[in-house]
Amino acid sequence: MTPAQCRAARALLDWSQQHLAEVSKIGNATIRNFEGGKSTPQHATLDVLRRALEAAGVEFINGTGVKLRS
Repeated sequence: MTPAQCRAARALLDWSQQHLAEVSKIGNATIRNFEGGKSTPQHATLDVLRRALEAAGVEFINGTGVKLRS
């Protein structure tokens, strides 16, 4: 998952960074720094974020985009 995909997925769900942090139990600063391009979280952290977004209905498209599951 790229920072742009994370931002786009949150936008589709109308989620704030804080809401994603609460749902995923990942620190808000970690999400903010990732989306802002300041750091890359560990692979396991990205997996947790991705699973939280997928559980809410986001589908990741071939590593390039996102959409809501139909």
